[in-house]
Amino acid sequence: MNEPGVPSVARARAAAGALFFDEDGRVMIVQPSYKTQRDIPGGIVEPGETPYQACVREVGEELGIQPPIGRLLVVDWAPSPKYGDLILFVFDGGVLGADVLERIVFSDNELTSFGFHPVEDMDDLLTERLALRVKTAVAARELGGSVYLEYGRAVPG
Repeated sequence: MNEPGVPSVARARAAAGALFFDEDGRVMIVQPSYKTQRDIPGGIVEPGETPYQACVREVGEELGIQPPIGRLLVVDWAPSPKYGDLILFVFDGGVLGADVLERIVFSDNELTSFGFHPVEDMDDLLTERLALRVKTAVAARELGGSVYLEYGRAVPG
């Protein structure tokens, strides 16, 4: 509720995820237990938490590992009918070697499986907006930059 004379402001939720790769450059995709659509590891930013902290926490909770999380790859303004205004952050999780992969456990039961897939398969595996976000994040990683998106698409400029 706004005070009289004070304009309303956006109250966006935030979520953060990590893009992990195997030694062949394929992208990790996970299957959540609570929805049919595949995703990348990550989740909602909790009150008092930064997106980076949320990413680290969610990876630990979902996969049971604590690999170093790198730089920001993508920020996506992606409101949805279900969640309202939503800002999504994707960080570089780097390459996971066999020693890390064998330690993955689904300790919080949010995930049922994971696999690594070529980036060119993202359109067939993910929702349209997530596929766009992941493909853009992969390109940003390769180019050494970060990209701002709206609804999964680059903003002109």
